Amino acid sequence: MKWTVLSDNRSNDSRLSTEHGLSVFLETERHRIMLDTGASDVFVRNAEVLGIDLSTVDYVFISHGHSDHAGGLRYFLEQNRQAKVIVSPDAMSGKFYSKRGNLHSITTVWPEGVKDRLITVEKTCEIVDGLYIIAHIPQIHPMSKGNTHLFVQDANGEYVNDDFRHELALYADGFLFTGCAHSGLENILAACPWPVKFVVGGFHLLDGLETEEELQALAKRLKEKYPSTQFYTSHCTGDNVFEVMKGVMGDQLQPFRCGTIII
Repeated sequence: MKWTVLSDNRSNDSRLSTEHGLSVFLETERHRIMLDTGASDVFVRNAEVLGIDLSTVDYVFISHGHSDHAGGLRYFLEQNRQAKVIVSPDAMSGKFYSKRGNLHSITTVWPEGVKDRLITVEKTCEIVDGLYIIAHIPQIHPMSKGNTHLFVQDANGEYVNDDFRHELALYADGFLFTGCAHSGLENILAACPWPVKFVVGGFHLLDGLETEEELQALAKRLKEKYPSTQFYTSHCTGDNVFEVMKGVMGDQLQPFRCGTIII
């Protein structure tokens, strides 16, 4: 297994562009999968620099409907003519907004022609041999306080708190991709019935919202319940959040950046 970060807020390589978005290229023994597509064509340009041929990708997985994870899909479809797009139907139908700062839309504009390539997922299932999608994640454990700023517009035009029914997670060969983990990292792990060696994605823990004590308690629970799992995060995990959690988790928690390659 090999995974390469193509889009993130930060970079390890001066040749690579950054953005507020996330995209990871995952290669397993059986599949080549694009995990989210960032907000723009940044992942396409970075893939070219890194010598990754996007035309060979088998599947594109869209973790949720926000534009910083699915906004680059139209650029991917220009590069690849056969990959299936795995997504929740709620991600495609929802109108999403953020009230951090001024109210603004974070809805993805879905490209024309994508419907013929869709695999829509409404319940946890196996897409193909060894590739699993986790849907409708039960909200047993606390969710990110940052979610309080995120809304869906209902049929009456009212803004209601997003319940993240449109969020999916992907599992393959011990690798769990969380996207932004809006549903809560602990909830996603609890919903995954397979052994997890690696967790990769954002934690949606924004600096200044959870207290240091809450972050330390979360890190302690993860360390105790998943002692053999390696966690990699960036994108929507705050810098201070990372340092606080790493103080508890040590080498079990690592950052990623554009250009990070893990084999």
